[in-house]
Amino acid sequence: MASSKMISRKMIKLLSPTPPSLRCHKLSFMDHINLPLHSPCAFFYPKIPQNYSNKISQILENSLSKILSFYYPLAGKINNNYTYVDCNDTGAEYLNVGINCPMSQIINNPYNDAVGVVFPQDLPWSSSLNRSPLVVQLSHFDCGGIAVSACTSHTIFDGYCVSKFINDWASTARNMDFKPSPQFSASTFFPLPSETNLSSTLPPTQPSKRHVSRMYNFSSSNLTRLKDMVTKESHVKNPTRIEVASAHVHKCGVAMSMEKSGIFKPTLMSHAMNLRPPIPLNTMGNATCIILTTTMTEDEVKLPNFVAKLQKDKQQLRDKLKDMKKDMMPLYTLELAKNAMNIIEKDTHDVYLCSGMTNTGLHKIDFGWGEPVRVTLATHPNKNNFIFMDEQSGDGLNVLITLTKDDMLKFQSNKELLEFASPVVESTK
Repeated sequence: MASSKMISRKMIKLLSPTPPSLRCHKLSFMDHINLPLHSPCAFFYPKIPQNYSNKISQILENSLSKILSFYYPLAGKINNNYTYVDCNDTGAEYLNVGINCPMSQIINNPYNDAVGVVFPQDLPWSSSLNRSPLVVQLSHFDCGGIAVSACTSHTIFDGYCVSKFINDWASTARNMDFKPSPQFSASTFFPLPSETNLSSTLPPTQPSKRHVSRMYNFSSSNLTRLKDMVTKESHVKNPTRIEVASAHVHKCGVAMSMEKSGIFKPTLMSHAMNLRPPIPLNTMGNATCIILTTTMTEDEVKLPNFVAKLQKDKQQLRDKLKDMKKDMMPLYTLELAKNAMNIIEKDTHDVYLCSGMTNTGLHKIDFGWGEPVRVTLATHPNKNNFIFMDEQSGDGLNVLITLTKDDMLKFQSNKELLEFASPVVESTK
């Protein structure tokens, strides 16, 4: 098993100090009720051009220092009540680590869990209260390849913001004159009530050693096949990549559950939906709502039927939000989350959690030495979790699937799954 050795650890300070007027960054209602975890993302680069090999760390450090001047809350400290960030310019943690194996041993491992070595130990999905809101690790493999990972506080950022920040960081690394334009104004759209104590509204999530993750790829051609199946057998029009792919893995999850128990159990699938728009695209913070889709019969699980239900649920949510005052959106989102938690606690449904970091450019993150061969996250603490990302070509989809160990053994042998999705392994030769 690969192990890591710390080479250096430092705090990256802001190139330009945060103005006193911005010292207190008010968190929004949605920030406040979010789980205070570090969300992990990693980028693998197997072949580094000779002219970059000796200055990679300096490029990352210099560009990070500059970008933090624009993303200043990431260099501050979250207060104990999750109501504001003290933007005190403490800086972001930056680790230089050596990995005693070739990169191929990590990214060709059948289970994604092996990538944990490129993240700061015990940090992914752990509390961000007493650590820097941003922790970066540069990992050097024996083969000469590198991985760049970032763990960002979910209290400050949702997935959209993580993508925006890393894209802007990479742009700065390539051109130090680049100037991003993030706006830390989410609290003006979703203000925090004057009297609130909702930090524990949602139960804390703890990583489980019983969970494992694998990444599967839906090629562009297989996504087209799935879309054709849906449109030919239903009145659904223009299904999206995420709709057909999530419906397919949901169906395979149901098959796995029925193989275990011998009976059909109702299901609940949650999809995260970005609220930009209606709020501006450069708004930093948490701005998502969840779409809840249930099935009560095996017939509803069939691909055309499930996609039709999912589209209907999405449209109903859009219609609901369209006429809703923005300051009511967080309360409505919280209500949806509570409804989902009630179902989870009653154990009447198999629950699947679906989110995506697609159409964000993460698959092409270039700090100056080329695009990554793999973009991934650490194993999620929740079982039955599906996270969709763009494949390296940009046309297909990769999905990181987290299940219990026993469920994964059944899931990965599902013939219908493998007809449309392939396990991802990457040759670095």
